[in-house]
Amino acid sequence: MLVSDFHFHLPDELIAQQPLAARDASRMLHVQRTTGQWSDRVFLDFPQLLRSEDLLVFNNTRVFPARLYGRREGARAQPPSPRNPAARNFLQGRIEVLLTRHISSEPNDWECLVRPGRKIGVGEHLSFGEGNELRAEVLARGEFGERRIRFQPAFHHLDDFFAILDRVGHVPLPPYISRPDSSRDRERYQTVYAEQRGSVAAPTAGLHFTTEILDRIRQRGIETVEITLHVGLGTFQSIRVERVEDHKIHSEPYSISPAAADAINQALGSSRRIIAIGTTTVRALEHAARAGTGTIAPGTAAADLFIYSGFEFKVVKAMLTNFHLPQSSLLMLVSAFGGRENILHSYEHAVAEQYRFYSYGDCMFIE
Repeated sequence: MLVSDFHFHLPDELIAQQPLAARDASRMLHVQRTTGQWSDRVFLDFPQLLRSEDLLVFNNTRVFPARLYGRREGARAQPPSPRNPAARNFLQGRIEVLLTRHISSEPNDWECLVRPGRKIGVGEHLSFGEGNELRAEVLARGEFGERRIRFQPAFHHLDDFFAILDRVGHVPLPPYISRPDSSRDRERYQTVYAEQRGSVAAPTAGLHFTTEILDRIRQRGIETVEITLHVGLGTFQSIRVERVEDHKIHSEPYSISPAAADAINQALGSSRRIIAIGTTTVRALEHAARAGTGTIAPGTAAADLFIYSGFEFKVVKAMLTNFHLPQSSLLMLVSAFGGRENILHSYEHAVAEQYRFYSYGDCMFIE
């Protein structure tokens, strides 16, 4: 199967640049995967579409301010021609670092993406924040331009490092949001149930929920559980191959508590419907099911599961998800679940009806 089979046309004006005034004010496309039919709804309808025996599984990861703006130490200060702002930034030493994966606590090593990517070499020193609150050395270069950096000095506790990040870091908004992050994004690019810090991108299907919506769901007696998957580089990774089967996806760490595993296994044993809130939850559940030979074992692991057409879903029976990028691994996952033709037709309908796309956009419920 070709990556180009997952292309669709999306006008730029449909890419949501700002969150709505209210989280639960988004529209929702309700898709029936067995019939291919869809209906236009609003997210406030979501609780009434649930069944009393359903189990909802949420990803409670918390986004941290993973984008850093700083300088290359020892860079030349004189600006070049104003006609080339990228070159001007480089010569003035300005750089951007996106932390994507924490490698070790002692020392504090991270995998990251850097801009300008081609110019930052191994051995360079970078500084961030007023008074150079954070300094880092580039240790290694990865296959697709990633870097491994080590922050200095060594922090006695990782919480001390994150305290500085909270001051000097920025919300890691996706590249298709063409504006700087704002103080509002600190709250809105985060689910209301976020707990476990570690993601560089939000599990965006969860952004629609409010405490009131969650209360409505629980008042109906519908069971909910939380797991944790930290969203990493895979979210930003472009597919660089022509054939879908040739793509290798980055792994992302996840954890499932004994209580959550027990609830999920009980639902599986009773043939109850398990609804995943977001594609990150889908990846964690389906990876765990394969690691546990069909049942969910508690503990931690890394999901390196690439889900595309032909995949057999062992756990998830319905999912809530946002609209995804053309030719992306997330669109392939959703197409594997709902059927490629069904999903691409529903995307065409969403474009025609001017749904809002991507992280701050509208959602779809596939059952």
